[in-house]
Amino acid sequence: MSSYVFAYGTLRKGECNHEQLQGARLIAAQAKTKGELYDTHKGYPMLDISNKGFVYGEVYEVCDPKQWERLDELEGYIEHEHPQNEYHRTIQTVYTDCGPVEAVVYTTGSNRGLLKEKIPLGDWRIWKANLSESIYYFAYGSCMDHDRFIKHGVDQHFTNCLGKGTLSGYSLRYTHITDDGGRADMVEEGGIVEGKLYQVSREAVDYLYAREGVHSEKYRPALISVEHKGRMLDDVLTFFVVNKQPETAPPDHYATELIRGSTGSLSDSYVKKLQEQVVELKQAQATMKK
Repeated sequence: MSSYVFAYGTLRKGECNHEQLQGARLIAAQAKTKGELYDTHKGYPMLDISNKGFVYGEVYEVCDPKQWERLDELEGYIEHEHPQNEYHRTIQTVYTDCGPVEAVVYTTGSNRGLLKEKIPLGDWRIWKANLSESIYYFAYGSCMDHDRFIKHGVDQHFTNCLGKGTLSGYSLRYTHITDDGGRADMVEEGGIVEGKLYQVSREAVDYLYAREGVHSEKYRPALISVEHKGRMLDDVLTFFVVNKQPETAPPDHYATELIRGSTGSLSDSYVKKLQEQVVELKQAQATMKK
């Protein structure tokens, strides 16, 4: 059996059973595996094996056999007694930003009547989040540029900017490719990403879902933990590229928005790093064309 487990429901960070993974090592906070996610209306979800979509979650390394026993008990799984099991235990490929791993996934057992309601974006934490109330939002790309909000007539929804936020364990990359170049993304490969932290309303969230192309699967929403003024804020909304492509330099107008939005809000060293990154990408692409 794999030493990795894919947590997609109540075992995830911030959820009611996360303590069952105490001592396990986090391998990836942004991971996905094939399947469809359903709400059971019992306070927990179920992953149904399918090739039709992806379910998002976290990967942990579990080395203690007793911890595996506790996980099996929590999931109602008894080995070799499948008819009585609420969940089955299977091995699936789980995709992370640093490559695929084979992990234990607790999937739908014999009682398919528990699959009450399909969760459209495959993310349990986003599904159960109350986005109708005020929520923190972490902007790291062109959404740092207030001029863009003014141009789109939504600047009134982004007036409560709390300042700089910092996300550790990620790097800024340009992995969403459009006709004129790359767009910003955060890749879980180590590093630090700085961005603007906002407190926003439901109207702002609706705008961001449309702007980021959530329903056309360009970017996906996620809840992360961001450092702000020396303390960690949990359940902060941000967006990740769904289908990451090889990094491509952004067009000049996008780079201008990125630098304009970050200047004066993020650290001078980080803004300089952003500028240098764009130059290096453009130079590398020019060299490849020769």
